[in-house]
Amino acid sequence: MALPITACGYSWTHADRDEPAVGPLDLQIAAGERVLLLGASGAGKSTFLHAVAGVLPEESGEPAGELLVGGEAPDPRRGSTGLVLQDPDSQVIFSRIGDDVAFGMENLGLPAEVVEARIPSSLRALGLDLPPEHPSAALSGGQKQRLALAGIHAMAPDVIVLDEPTANIDPASATEVRDAVLTVQAETTATMLVVEHRVELWIDHVDQVIVLGRDGIVAQGPPGQLFTDPELTDTLIDCGIWMPQDSPAPRRGGLSAPPPPRSAAHQVGPLSGSPIEGGRSGRLGEVLLRTDQLSAARPRMRTPAASDLSLSLRSGQALGLVGANGAGKSTTALTLAGLLPEFSGQVLAEAALREGAKRTRPFAWPSKQLAARIGMVFQEPAHQFLTSSVAAELELGPRLAGWSAAEAQARVAELLGGLGLTRLAHAHPQSLSGGEKRRLSVAAMLAPRPRVLIVDEPTFGQDALTWAGLVEMFRDALDYGSAVVAVSHDHSFLEAIGADLLELGDRSSAERVADCQPDDRVSAGDRSE
Repeated sequence: MALPITACGYSWTHADRDEPAVGPLDLQIAAGERVLLLGASGAGKSTFLHAVAGVLPEESGEPAGELLVGGEAPDPRRGSTGLVLQDPDSQVIFSRIGDDVAFGMENLGLPAEVVEARIPSSLRALGLDLPPEHPSAALSGGQKQRLALAGIHAMAPDVIVLDEPTANIDPASATEVRDAVLTVQAETTATMLVVEHRVELWIDHVDQVIVLGRDGIVAQGPPGQLFTDPELTDTLIDCGIWMPQDSPAPRRGGLSAPPPPRSAAHQVGPLSGSPIEGGRSGRLGEVLLRTDQLSAARPRMRTPAASDLSLSLRSGQALGLVGANGAGKSTTALTLAGLLPEFSGQVLAEAALREGAKRTRPFAWPSKQLAARIGMVFQEPAHQFLTSSVAAELELGPRLAGWSAAEAQARVAELLGGLGLTRLAHAHPQSLSGGEKRRLSVAAMLAPRPRVLIVDEPTFGQDALTWAGLVEMFRDALDYGSAVVAVSHDHSFLEAIGADLLELGDRSSAERVADCQPDDRVSAGDRSE
């Protein structure tokens, strides 16, 4: 039975902040209603979803006002709410997909025969026509999101909350994941609350849109009304909303939609690194990094995630690694960054990048030499924060690179302003929103101006305004002479920075299953030449 959601003056304030992360909110969501929750990065969307799911840690902040789900305070032990997160990998618990689907039902204490009966039916309902013993690690990102939804389908919750469920999914799979979400909602008749920056993906499938701002609700109503009201257009743009293409024109400029594709980008064949034309080629400098018949794989895996890559990366060049989930983009990026050994072939640094390092393979460099030359932004930003404040995180790289205190502080101020983080300079990095963490992780690597910057999904969780700020930061890095390698499903971003594209081929499910079998003959890699 679907449950209503009611908030009366509700807010949540992190323990290290004076201002609420979300609210105060006054709203009513009817039982069975489908709601799209929008707002600027940092407006508290994810915080509100976690509050509805009852998973905000008591020790990390303080609530005010009242929030009720079905007339009661949220409590995850009741099993009435199902939560799907941004990162597909973060919610896979077991090594076999059947066990993963069963996990939620077992926590609810459902009888074993009910659990066993629901596993195959829920997998089929979400388009996973696979046996329960199929390895979870062999799934692509889109399949992992469907696996999370299968677990919720099996639990049959009364409320479904989804935090950017397509953020790390390739565009083709994003539609499939959305349709899977709608299947679960239709079959359970649950109340649905989804946070998503891809507005056009959802507006034809929701009953109501709620837009959050720094001080509460900015606008709400049916999508057909909200996005056709010329009186609201500028307000929505100020909130960083990616406006649908047919929305009224803004009265005073602004971003109304992602920029159209630019013809400057050049598609490099999946196995070639031929001389690049187009993009930012007019300003390319010396070769910094090259690969020779590179195949990339995670340690101890039998088969490579990507094979036979030969390319050269030049100063001032942006290269986008694109392809479907499971094509090996992140593995290739980590190998280029010197953090994983080559499966076969080599990654080689040219003299302009080595600058005194004796060895040519980045993987063979000591960590101090590697960090000074190649910056890496991981897909999960929280994994790389080292300090207790945003400003200190930004200052760390320049100081380690030998910048003076004045130079480092000036660079910090520049990055804080450019990425909209000035008001959070003294906040703890782990207290930031997902979008704010992503901007901080990118800015921290940009801060010391490394010769090569490798980033994994740099724009996820960004509204239209913060997205534009990131684009300018990357353009500045390229103009300065850095090379950028970006793993991204955001083709508009890659076009905006003039990236050349290297498309990696998708692998079959059978290949991913084989890759999950460890091979004792495969070395974890050595750091010799």
